[in-house]
Amino acid sequence: MPSNPIAETVASLMPRAKAELTELVAFKSVADFEQYPRSESEAAANWVADALRAEGFEDIALLDTPDGTQSVYGFLPGPEGAPTVLLYAHYDVQPPLDESGWATPPFELTERDGRWYGRGSADCKGGVVMHLLALRALKANGGIPVHVKFIAEGSEEQGTGGLERYAEAHPDLLRADTIVIGDAGNFRAGLPTVTATLRGMTLVRVEIDTLEGNLHSGQFGGAAPDALAALVRVLDSLRAEDGSTTVDGLDNGGVWEGLQYTEDDFRRDAKVLDGVGLIGEGTVADRIWARPAVTVLGIDCPPVVGATPSVHAGARALISLRVPPGVDAAEATKLLRAHLEAHTPWGARVRTEQVGQGQAFRADVTSPAYEAMAAALREAYDGQEMQASGMGGSIPLCNTLGALYPDAEILLIGLSEPEAQIHAVNESVSPDELERMSVAEALFLQRYATGA
Repeated sequence: MPSNPIAETVASLMPRAKAELTELVAFKSVADFEQYPRSESEAAANWVADALRAEGFEDIALLDTPDGTQSVYGFLPGPEGAPTVLLYAHYDVQPPLDESGWATPPFELTERDGRWYGRGSADCKGGVVMHLLALRALKANGGIPVHVKFIAEGSEEQGTGGLERYAEAHPDLLRADTIVIGDAGNFRAGLPTVTATLRGMTLVRVEIDTLEGNLHSGQFGGAAPDALAALVRVLDSLRAEDGSTTVDGLDNGGVWEGLQYTEDDFRRDAKVLDGVGLIGEGTVADRIWARPAVTVLGIDCPPVVGATPSVHAGARALISLRVPPGVDAAEATKLLRAHLEAHTPWGARVRTEQVGQGQAFRADVTSPAYEAMAAALREAYDGQEMQASGMGGSIPLCNTLGALYPDAEILLIGLSEPEAQIHAVNESVSPDELERMSVAEALFLQRYATGA
């Protein structure tokens, strides 16, 4: 990284950043209060509020959002006449999944092989720390040249829309000239990248019933309709022979024209087992950034251990459908529910319920803010040019903010490169990426404030 005062300041702050991320990762802030105590999320929210208070933010508030969680807001005034920039991250995290699969405890930040491991280290508690580092570097080098609004969401991973609904009810709160979403990441570690598109998503629960109660499989199996078998058939109908997503009426022919993702790179990043093929057709970029993708997130049925010889009376599953830009998530939800109901066999009773939804997003990467970000990333990454990629995940708030503030420029950056393994076991963040991206964000704010 070239030597400049901003970079030198961020480098000097990295030990503090590690200590703060250690504290933040320690909160088990999963916004599913049937799994983890609400107090863990509340403690994480208070940590963020205290950090903002220490940096001189005003109007700090814990916003009680309609989904029962809290988002943290603060405002830091800049020079008179300066533009306003909203910095976004989220402090809630995914559950750690099988904790036995972690090499080190998921809620203890642990350094190993040059990376910092822990749930939320990259997604997105690291994003909170990234914003703080950038602001501290600016304060130490002439001051912060813009008005800053800071929002840390408390339920992004759950997709329950709390902050979206709150923003819609208080439309002036998050109004800004430019919005920096710190919840994306580089296409590859060391390659500066902005995210140009996000897929939208819908979550649908499907429940199938066939009998008044379970039956002895020896006495009734072969004629009695098995609800679990019916569910398996329904779920299988969502994929073609090659594994492509097939929802009746939903277009599956999108093409990605930009940065490409080789199959070898994808296999390595996804850790696909030797001899196992990828699913779908078209380029990898087509499949993960430009086309719908269905995933069965969970099935309610008896576990193998303790199973009895029974024909099952009921079964249910939770299904995620990612939808690309250009596809309305509400319409995709209707098509998915209709597909599930139409493909339920044997006249079984079927119920579907939407439990989450978010629209896809497309950014204008030719806007002035992106030009400033390109220059900042070039400086932070030793002359490498900024790339623009898609992201298969969803950040529903982007569309809400885009609708509320149509003149605002929205940029997506962050720490979630492939090695970070977000949402999986052994999530980690590269401290080098954290350092460089913090430098880039600080340089961006300088350039954006002056129009350079």
